[in-house]
Amino acid sequence: MTLTKKTILPGQMIGIIGGGQLGRMMALAAKQNGFRVAVLDPSPHSPCAQVADLVITAAYDQYDALYRLAEECDVITYEFENIDYEALKWLSERAYLPQGAELIRITQDRIMEKEALTFAGVEVAPYAVIQHQKDIYDNIEKLDYPVVLKTARGGYDGKGQYVIREAADIEKASALLENGPCVLEKWIPFEKEVSVIVTRNPDGQQTNFPVVENIHVDNILHETIAPARVDEEIADKAIEMAKRISETLDLVGTLAIEMFLTGDGDIYINELAPRPHNSGHFSIEACDYSQFAQHIKAVCNWPLVQPTLLKDAVMVNLLGEHIEPIMKAVSNHPDWFIHLYGKDVPKPKRKMGHVTLLTDDREETLTKIKEAGIWKLQEKIGGRLV
Repeated sequence: MTLTKKTILPGQMIGIIGGGQLGRMMALAAKQNGFRVAVLDPSPHSPCAQVADLVITAAYDQYDALYRLAEECDVITYEFENIDYEALKWLSERAYLPQGAELIRITQDRIMEKEALTFAGVEVAPYAVIQHQKDIYDNIEKLDYPVVLKTARGGYDGKGQYVIREAADIEKASALLENGPCVLEKWIPFEKEVSVIVTRNPDGQQTNFPVVENIHVDNILHETIAPARVDEEIADKAIEMAKRISETLDLVGTLAIEMFLTGDGDIYINELAPRPHNSGHFSIEACDYSQFAQHIKAVCNWPLVQPTLLKDAVMVNLLGEHIEPIMKAVSNHPDWFIHLYGKDVPKPKRKMGHVTLLTDDREETLTKIKEAGIWKLQEKIGGRLV
């Protein structure tokens, strides 16, 4: 990526496309360093809008709104990847968007993403591109059951996926093809899900956060354990893979890399998120520099300092169904760092906030979380709570 580098200084305006919780935490980090913040989002009362200096209420692909954002801001970033690529490319030609639009184009499409990862020389689950139902039958024997059919575009928190365990499942799974091409992946019998967050500035300076362990419930991230309960050799391997991906993609800003770790110590890259990530929220309290502070520094082309994990931590998500019990529990847990995102309606399964617990004993803390009665947890199977 050819980029005219600029250094953005305190007092200048940072524009954020997207008004969700990631934008909110980016804005708070920016304002700590004296920046002003503008946000573009369809909701005038979005989480980010509540802390921004300027709010532009419009759709993400509304060109006149993007043009106003370009006119008002000295640098522009984004907090999620489901932005119209053509609109972002148009904006990049009219404003300082150091991340560019190419990474969005790649990470919006699982087919392109897997091709990019393969080019970077990292392992991905064996897969096949599926255009028609016949393609599933043609590839199922090579990949062997079980397999996962995933839509190439869209889908998050487990949406847009179907696990095919036997031939009888193919017919139901094929309904995903109504949304366009899909990817058929071999099921990886993983022991843990881990992730690494890397940050890189326009000068190519790169830093990373520690490898963390992620536990999901109903395909939604439930807990992040920092650092991951893995051997040092595994952690080093995961970080090396993450840096290789970052450099191959010529990253600017933040990239979260989700990985599967098998019992044999093999690591497969699952997917990429070109932004701060839910699994990095622990860094606000547990590190000397948070993922949001690092992201702001990177897009402003400030020098980056390698973050240090100051204390082990466990982060737990708060969904809509957890808001009432967490409110009742606040006075009982003075050592918990409770973050609420300012969303209006606490719908079930909707991410409303998170809690971070700093700890000297991760296992003891995990037990205390279970005993708190806020999160209904069941037996852990294959790295997931089900």
